[in-house]
Amino acid sequence: MSEAPNRADENTIICRCEDITLAEIRRLIAQGYHSIDEIKRVSRAGMGQCQGRTCRQLIARELANALGVKIEDVEMPTFRPPSRPVMISTIAKGEEGEGDE
Repeated sequence: MSEAPNRADENTIICRCEDITLAEIRRLIAQGYHSIDEIKRVSRAGMGQCQGRTCRQLIARELANALGVKIEDVEMPTFRPPSRPVMISTIAKGEEGEGDE
């Protein structure tokens, strides 16, 4: 059984938030960036508003294909929860915010 052909166009947008194409991701992998964190740092892929919810898996797939490993073996980056501004007066009053108990 043969593998399905890779139909992704080089101009396919991988990271919609940062407008990073498949060609850019492949070029970075060819330059020696072999982890999602490295690619994220040099290209900003995964640093947009969605924080990599879409592109993280696509980049992992490209890394797995390029490095000849299973996608499960590609190290996933660490994530920080999104933050939001808090009024100083809220902190001073000791009010509890949403989700606080």
